[in-house]
Amino acid sequence: MRTKRKLLPGDPGTKKMAAKYGERLICVRYRYDAQRGKKIKTVELIEEEQDWRPDKRRIPGNKIVKVKIAYGEIELGKLMRRMGGRWNREEKVWEIPYLHAVNLGLQDRIVEDKNV
Repeated sequence: MRTKRKLLPGDPGTKKMAAKYGERLICVRYRYDAQRGKKIKTVELIEEEQDWRPDKRRIPGNKIVKVKIAYGEIELGKLMRRMGGRWNREEKVWEIPYLHAVNLGLQDRIVEDKNV
């Protein structure tokens, strides 16, 4: 199934849905199912709304962090390379996405940018 059009409330083609759902309407999508030969109209609605504040301490999983690994830890270095880590020659640390560092249990080896 393929989405061809996504319309926002107020766009031509959304009048009926806007009247039916009011402020809850986010968008109307027209999807096409080539196998069944059908055009399908879908709506995205707001079901519930709550106050929310982002956690400032949360580290995104794709953020590159610096991980300190001792010179003799060869196997750990190989593992870092397999996980997509890159060696930073100037700072003598491995750079790897935070999520990989957590999955490998290396959170305690993460160093700050200035304290290398």
